This record gives sequence, structure tokens and C-alpha cells, in this order.
Amino acid sequence: MQRRALGLLFLGIAAALAAVAVAALAGAHSAGRWLVGAAAAALALWMATLAASALRK
Repeated sequence: MQRRALGLLFLGIAAALAAVAVAALAGAHSAGRWLVGAAAAALALWMATLAASALRK
């Protein structure tokens, strides 16, 4: 049960980071926003893989 809760937590964090990435990239008129968008997207992908791993087992 604890592993499933951890997977759901990671999934929520991944969704929030994906939203940050979309918002940053949607209004990316400067290099700073591109950097934030790319970093948030990378972290969202990493958290999603952790969530998938936790929910699979």
C-alpha cells in the first residue's frame, strides 16, 4: 500500500511539473523561460518514470 501511495505522489508531482513546463514554454519569449520549461519537462519525465516503477510493483 505504501508503494502505491508513493507512486501516486510521484504521479501528482510529475503532472504539476508538466503543467509548469507547458506554461513556461507557451510564453517562452526569453532564454530564461526556455530553460525553465526544459528543466521542468525533464523533471516531469523523471518523476513519471519513478511513478510508473512504483505503481508497477
